Amino acid sequence: MMTNLFSIFDPSSSMMMLPINWSSSLISLIILPYMFWLIPSRYTMAWIQLLKFINKELKILINKNALGSNIIFTTMFIFIMINNFMGLFPYIFTSSSHMSMTLSLSLPLWISFMIFGWMNFYNNMFAHMVPTGTPPILMPFMVMIESISNLIRPGTLAIRLAANMIAGHLLITLISSTGPSSSMIIVSLMILAQILLLTLESAVAIIQAYVFSVLSTLYSNEIK
Repeated sequence: MMTNLFSIFDPSSSMMMLPINWSSSLISLIILPYMFWLIPSRYTMAWIQLLKFINKELKILINKNALGSNIIFTTMFIFIMINNFMGLFPYIFTSSSHMSMTLSLSLPLWISFMIFGWMNFYNNMFAHMVPTGTPPILMPFMVMIESISNLIRPGTLAIRLAANMIAGHLLITLISSTGPSSSMIIVSLMILAQILLLTLESAVAIIQAYVFSVLSTLYSNEIK
């Protein structure tokens, strides 16, 4: 019996007093590179086509002067998507549902954008504070609003990803926790609901990785 519903996200697994929960985020980095040394299969070709599609989509959003940076955001998309999928398997730690991971992805990106932008394009950075056509009387308020909006960007990126991962897992846990005390008809309906929820969570895993990468790309595109 869980004393707290959110305890399912607690990193509690350990081996020889060393936490092993976060190793789920590194498993993909060990397994994936081997596919590039093997004869291409249907799985490999499908993976390559996905990479090409994401790379093409992000290249459209990126400034022409920084075309090489789409590799960073494509890699981020793949990393987040794999970690989201890993969390759908039983007894595997969902690393992307923790702010310590999502914030460690968004905060360094935002800080690097800000440092690079203010050091090289400070005139354009000031211009972003006041949208075109703003009345003079509203300019001080717009500067405050845009500054706050800029400061909370890494937090919104991190919270959006973590909250969506937590919401689906909590719903699956709530439905499954009432199974042992239910009748066969209710259990059958619960199994069907769990399958539908897992299908939805699989789509959410891809969508949230895509949203995180696209928003990071848009934020970087403002630095020009």
